[in-house]
Amino acid sequence: MEGTVTPLTEEEEQRFRAMLFSELGNKIADQGWARFPAYTPEDRSRLVAVARRLTTYWGRHVFVEAEDQARVRLCLAGYGALSQSPIARS
Repeated sequence: MEGTVTPLTEEEEQRFRAMLFSELGNKIADQGWARFPAYTPEDRSRLVAVARRLTTYWGRHVFVEAEDQARVRLCLAGYGALSQSPIARS
């Protein structure tokens, strides 16, 4: 059925978050920030969790903000200005 999204299994979710941690982490390490599509609340929640994990891993705060309805920006503390109303601070 079109338009229906099948939730990821627990194993798929863990693999996807690990991929995001690696890919976004590398990009943030290189340029101080990264953006990624986030079309659903689950997408945004997943990116907040990745930012929290990066914060713990690096010992440096990684902020998360919605750029628009479909994109989220993760930013290492000290790189770029965030708006006054980020969707979450990890």
